Amino acid sequence: MITRKRLAAGVCTLLAALTAGVAVPSGAVADETADKAAPRVDLVLDVSGSMRTRDIDGTSRMAAAKQAFNEVLDATPEDVELGIRTLGADYPGDDRVAGCKDTAQLYPVGPLDRTEAKTAVATLTPTGWTPIGPALLAAAEDLEGGDGTKRIVLISDGEDTCAPLDPCEVAREIAAKGIGLTIDTLGLVPNAKLRVQLSCIAEATGGTYTSIEHTDELTDRVNELVDRAADPVVVPRAVDGADACAKAPQLESGLYTDREEFGQERWYRVDVLPGQELRTSVSIAADRSVDPSYGLLVRAVTVHGREIVRGEAAGTGRTDVISTGVRYPKAELDDKEGEGKPAAETVCLAVTHSFSPAEGVKTTPGLPLEMTVDVVDGPGHASDVAAFGLGRGWWLLGVLVLAGFLAGLLWGWVSRWRVAVWRTN
Repeated sequence: MITRKRLAAGVCTLLAALTAGVAVPSGAVADETADKAAPRVDLVLDVSGSMRTRDIDGTSRMAAAKQAFNEVLDATPEDVELGIRTLGADYPGDDRVAGCKDTAQLYPVGPLDRTEAKTAVATLTPTGWTPIGPALLAAAEDLEGGDGTKRIVLISDGEDTCAPLDPCEVAREIAAKGIGLTIDTLGLVPNAKLRVQLSCIAEATGGTYTSIEHTDELTDRVNELVDRAADPVVVPRAVDGADACAKAPQLESGLYTDREEFGQERWYRVDVLPGQELRTSVSIAADRSVDPSYGLLVRAVTVHGREIVRGEAAGTGRTDVISTGVRYPKAELDDKEGEGKPAAETVCLAVTHSFSPAEGVKTTPGLPLEMTVDVVDGPGHASDVAAFGLGRGWWLLGVLVLAGFLAGLLWGWVSRWRVAVWRTN
């Protein structure tokens, strides 16, 4: 019996993080996907002077973009609210201050009038600077309000010309607001520096980067991203963790997002009733350059500071995301035990990571943190609590142990017999 419980504990420790990590709370899915608010997309197009270059299928980059936009507007689903913003479309001069303010909303985000939108796109002429950072900030404002999914699709052929306003830092600031906005980027030139900048912008918000060399590639990719905006998704709820359990926010079952500074510990609180089980998974993403050795620690602690269970993971720089999780089943109380005692236990969740920024990398905002909290009915029997709900799986484990024992006995007997025959001969 003791051996069985020890083996159960070992197996469950291994499975805890995996089970908690893949479990998506049904309550969160039901709450978020039930909201049928229209998805919103803002197409941000670079109309700077370099868009005159003729290197896409024998036409200019601007002509290829216009053709792609016309086809995308025809294919946009009816339930998607779409807008178009430009950068570098109006100011042709050399004044950097004026050039870095050159971003405008060509077509407002809302129900799509295809004819009006196409007419607006047809008037565009490559003109000025490349203020990507200011355009992203303005596009985020275009998408404010509403509970549907929000997506920015940035199409550019050059790096931002408005430093020190780093567009990658702008993307991190947008992501830190916790509004569930994703930025996808498309580069019209196979340029290494452009790829690095656009990739950084996309990664900061969980988006994608694509290098484009042909008009049909541009059309297909933008169509794909607009269609993706219409797919139902679970949008994490923004939450601000505290520096101590006493001040931590109270969480229920759901998907949450936060930002954690380097060297910081974030605290959250969850109430667990007798007979329920708390399942929590946490992921930290490196959205900027970090040192290759790092770790993540999640602890479930009582309000008095006693540690209940912990989950930890370590990384060596091979992935940009590290995850772990914990499970805590709270046993049911009988009638006598429940008299005069609080119905729920408050569990404090402490999240700590050991990421460290590479030299010269900004430390703010903190790294993106995503946490799943699920409070469900616990296992029905005490033995199931010890086994973390493996149930009849123990029959298979028992059969395998017995088979291994019998195979060992048989092999020992055969080996001894062969030795005896060898000695006789």
